[in-house]
Amino acid sequence: MISKKKFQKEINGIIANAIREDVGDGDHSSLACIPEDATGTAKLLVKDEGIIAGIDFAKQVFDYVDNGLTVAVKIKDGTPVKYGDIAFYVSGNSQSILKAERLVLNAMQRMSAIATKTNAYVKLLEGTKTKILDTRKTTPGIRALEKWAVKIGGGENHRFALYDMIMLKDNHIDFCGNITKAIQTTKSYLDEKSLDLKIIVEARNLDEIAEILENEGVYRILIDNFNYEDTRKAVAMIGEKCLTESSGGITLETARKYAECGVDYISSGALTHSVHNMDLSLKAV
Repeated sequence: MISKKKFQKEINGIIANAIREDVGDGDHSSLACIPEDATGTAKLLVKDEGIIAGIDFAKQVFDYVDNGLTVAVKIKDGTPVKYGDIAFYVSGNSQSILKAERLVLNAMQRMSAIATKTNAYVKLLEGTKTKILDTRKTTPGIRALEKWAVKIGGGENHRFALYDMIMLKDNHIDFCGNITKAIQTTKSYLDEKSLDLKIIVEARNLDEIAEILENEGVYRILIDNFNYEDTRKAVAMIGEKCLTESSGGITLETARKYAECGVDYISSGALTHSVHNMDLSLKAV
């Protein structure tokens, strides 16, 4: 995974770009009717149920817009919330609060939805060794927020992007020629470039599992679109040679059964690409 410093750089970029996009040459609605020196307080009101996420991000947004704003947090990220809860109060310049409002709400509504869905998988997998992973199936431009939300919900992050882990999927293998060639040329590439990146290889059937196991240096095998029976067989074949990951259309209805096959991880794009935003409002007090 990427470093904390690089992750924070991603967050900083998201905030700067979102404010640029939303504010442009000025919030003319506020500028037109609210005195420049007016001050006030607003509350973040929860109008839904789930896991709250994005409060720490909201604090960064308010600070970026106006470092004179103060945020009094009442509910921390990762906490279950219900209708009527107040997550925080923000006080200071009224124009600044309104300038930050939409970015805060857009981000927190989506992050909370992702954290809520992730937490449902985490609870479903309790009692097994299996951990839930996100994927790169994220909204372009805000991947850092969505992966942050997965962590808040109790899940784990897969690779952040194309640069921080090697993942040889079906198209890589087919374009390269075969599994063994793809693995061997990848290892040579990493040596030549002095890169220390873990290698994950996707398998489409048990024969491919066997071929992957003939090669050294594979960190994890992606058991893709297998049924339960073949997943159990794959896990038995792999043993302790490397880690295992199930993927491919796995849902809340099927995740537990895959976990019971003994895989180390389940990855699900649905954590980030198929969520319904949590209903939140920022209201003047």
